Amino acid sequence: MNLRSLSVRLVAWYAGVLTLVFVLLGALTYLFLRHYLDANLIDNQARRARQIADTLIAQAQPPGEAQLGAEVERLYSPEANDRFIRITRAGGAVVYVSGPPKDAQFDPLQVPAAAGSGRGGKLLLPGGSLLVAAAEARSPQGTLYRVEVGTAGAASEATLRRVLVMLAIGLPLAVAAAVAGGFVLVRRALLPVEYIALKAEQISQHNLSERLPVERSGDEIEQLSVSLNSMIARLEDALRSTKQFVADASHELRTPLTVMRGELEALAQDPGLGGEERERLGSVLEEVDRLAEIVEGLLSLSRLDAGESASDWGRVDLGALAADTADQMSLLALDKRISLVCEAAPRVHVDGDRARLKQVIVNLLDNAIKYTPPGGSVHLGVHAAHDQAVLEVRDTGIGIPPEALADVFKRFYRVDEARSREPGGAGLGLSIVKAICAAHGAQVEVTSGTGAGSTFCVRQRLARGTAGEPV
Repeated sequence: MNLRSLSVRLVAWYAGVLTLVFVLLGALTYLFLRHYLDANLIDNQARRARQIADTLIAQAQPPGEAQLGAEVERLYSPEANDRFIRITRAGGAVVYVSGPPKDAQFDPLQVPAAAGSGRGGKLLLPGGSLLVAAAEARSPQGTLYRVEVGTAGAASEATLRRVLVMLAIGLPLAVAAAVAGGFVLVRRALLPVEYIALKAEQISQHNLSERLPVERSGDEIEQLSVSLNSMIARLEDALRSTKQFVADASHELRTPLTVMRGELEALAQDPGLGGEERERLGSVLEEVDRLAEIVEGLLSLSRLDAGESASDWGRVDLGALAADTADQMSLLALDKRISLVCEAAPRVHVDGDRARLKQVIVNLLDNAIKYTPPGGSVHLGVHAAHDQAVLEVRDTGIGIPPEALADVFKRFYRVDEARSREPGGAGLGLSIVKAICAAHGAQVEVTSGTGAGSTFCVRQRLARGTAGEPV
């Protein structure tokens, strides 16, 4: 998984924000619940304190302080009902105090007085928490009494602990489920983008007529697809115009160059020319020939770009074609005192244009012979490997620097240090090889090093019915 992908970053942001929201929501829920439980218990104790104050102190006949505790025990049973009750006289004298609630362990005499009258508060004692409220009343004799009623906070605290456990378990599960759902939604939302990127990778200068899929969703993805298709259409028009210009210019230049060559050759036959003039005329003829070669190369590339190579396709025995071509070029190798060896397996058939495939072999052999010094060797081999025909041209020439290998198939590219203009050539031979291979669905690769020779390898799918390829 690519951690820098847009989907991962979106899910990470979504998970972070969602986790923060869930944590805040859980914390607020816990605080609200704690406040609600405490407030509810204190309200209950306040009502009970008010009831005791109104019934036993303010309205009832005075039984005397000695009997007040007995009445509280008889009517309210504090320990049995899990309550703490304390009655004090003005000045702080204790009239009655019950034992601690069953869920708390503290000394009743050490419980501080609740502040004020009515709503009380929560007291944190060594033996547990106590939620207490107080009420005041005057006896018929005018004595002011204070009634405090409380209950242990153990039950509410147990409830809060259970809620914390539920939050600790539930929140990660909720976040995980939400993140999983978010990841699915993000992937579904970005799936059209991935499909567009995949289709865009498949579009090259040979199939610019294809367009990206447009999903009629009315969103930004549809707008992106439409914009990219418009850009591809503009590129197609520009490339078509460029190719047409190159083809037209190359075609129009052929006639003037032919006329120039003829005139120069006729002029060179003039016996009245001096040695210097004849030498200059020969130099001009060489440049005209090189220019004619460039024009022919550009015209060939234009035709290949236009798809004309598919018009004369048929079944070709690549091994026999390589052997015939090597035999024809053996004189060129002999002139440079270079050993040309051909090892071509028979019946290695491919589908393609015989003339174009021969041009590939010629260009590769010419390139190898041209840049191999006298006394070197050039090896041409053809064999079948699984479902592919492999054509290999290997030489012991000057080689190509590693940093230049990626550019050798570019048009007019030259390696300055190793390949000067002296051997000739227009810098289009390997470009034509690359274009013919692309038109035939073949791949061409090169391995080389400075002073270590070069190896060009062409791989093309075998024709159906060839050994190694099912009929």
